[in-house]
Amino acid sequence: MVRTGINRSYGGHLRRVLSQSLDHRATAFLAGFGVTAILQSSTATALMTASFAGQGLIATGTALVVMLGADVGTAFVARVLSFDIHWLSPMLLVVGLLSFIWAGPTRVRDLGRVWIGLGLMLLALRLIVGASQPLGHSAVVIEVLAALADDPLLAVLLGALLTAALHSSLAFVLMAASLAGTGVIPVQLGLLLVLGANIGGTLPPTLATWAGGPPARRVTLGNAGFKCSAALVAALALDPVHEALSWIVSAPAAAVATFHVAFNLATALVFIGLTGLIGRLAERLLPDRPIAGDEARPIYLDENALETPSVALACASREIMRMADTLKEMLELTRAALSNDDRRALVRVGELDDVLDNLNEAVKLYLTRLSREAQQDKDSRRGSEILLFATNLEHAGDIIDKSLADIVRRKLKHKLHFSDQGMAEINAVYDRVEENLTLATSVFLTADIPAARRLVSEKAELRRLELEAGRNHLERLSERLAESIQTSALHMDVVRDLRHINSHLVSAAYPLLDAAGLLRDTRLRKARPAIG
Repeated sequence: MVRTGINRSYGGHLRRVLSQSLDHRATAFLAGFGVTAILQSSTATALMTASFAGQGLIATGTALVVMLGADVGTAFVARVLSFDIHWLSPMLLVVGLLSFIWAGPTRVRDLGRVWIGLGLMLLALRLIVGASQPLGHSAVVIEVLAALADDPLLAVLLGALLTAALHSSLAFVLMAASLAGTGVIPVQLGLLLVLGANIGGTLPPTLATWAGGPPARRVTLGNAGFKCSAALVAALALDPVHEALSWIVSAPAAAVATFHVAFNLATALVFIGLTGLIGRLAERLLPDRPIAGDEARPIYLDENALETPSVALACASREIMRMADTLKEMLELTRAALSNDDRRALVRVGELDDVLDNLNEAVKLYLTRLSREAQQDKDSRRGSEILLFATNLEHAGDIIDKSLADIVRRKLKHKLHFSDQGMAEINAVYDRVEENLTLATSVFLTADIPAARRLVSEKAELRRLELEAGRNHLERLSERLAESIQTSALHMDVVRDLRHINSHLVSAAYPLLDAAGLLRDTRLRKARPAIG
């Protein structure tokens, strides 16, 4: 409930903070720590970071730094909640319930969900303490725990399996601390269970990114490698660690929670300087490769994310990036076909247009299934932006497949050739459109106002290039150049189609500029009053 409430109220903002804090190792670590401390879930941070790596926005080494910060963040939350603050539970439950019932579909309602979740967590910990006290006198429980204490590997494995089943290392660590505090388990067994919790906590994000591309898998598998190797060393040195810990913290529950923080801090200190090297090693072991199977099959539209709009919208955005990459490949193929008379490229263009159509349809259907109750105004706006951009990318693909590719076929059929000057002008327009595709994608992802203004200005620039190409073409016609005469209609049609494609790309900037109040209602001047 805490994670859902935070995601629905501040999920987009947290994602933006995380994406903007990845330039330096220190800020990346702090961003991972802060976002996880707020979300109370290193898994959520792992999935966001993996999505950035999957889109190529951050290097694997930087993503691993974020994950080290996330691990420390969740350990810090566990330590805070291990304090005896159960008395806050009734107040949090009452405030949360009133906010949830009376606020309506607003941010206050989502924060009410957060307070309810925190109150239930504190209440659950108190109930665990009360319910577990009689277990200390059970002969069966004592024998089972003795067997676990004598077999560290089994204890770590049990902790990992239970944590994976709970999908929360935070919940299991707090439970282990509570059991140690009531004397049901010895502190040393609690420490072994914490090591298992750290290993098991890496399993949910690893499984969640398994179907994605290698860049996303590198992040979660790399973090799992950190945890497993650190847990192995800690298990071998557990006796001296336990002895040192007993000098620092006397209360059993506090000792277990403190060990969790110390373990993750030590792991971060050891590995943070090696993330670049390990990232490069991961890239060699898991190299990028083309998407296998049906290209038109969406790979990022996670069904489990539909109840959390901010995460679902991020999934849809990742699929849009695939559409943008597909459109770029279509542009490059038609350019190659125009230059080199490559007939096979046109077959591939048709296949990629089908991919665009199918992905566009999949994104639309996915967003229509988004939880309406959970959406806020900003989620609805973002959903509209995603649908608009997807539609424009699909329309641009149709222009390439239905019109631009047909121009290439006519050129091949009649064995025509552009003049060197004409082909240079076409290549210049192609370059501009491909640059604008990259810019449009950046505007879509970052909501950067200056970039959006620059993108809109490119529409006028393409119009200028079209007019200039027309004048130059007329000059060549007046000089009676045979190649220009034969390809006259084709030349102007190619430039026209590229300008239309560019217009669809520029549309990505309009929702952002409109929301910022930077668009005029109309470009028409007011009519002059009639005379007389």
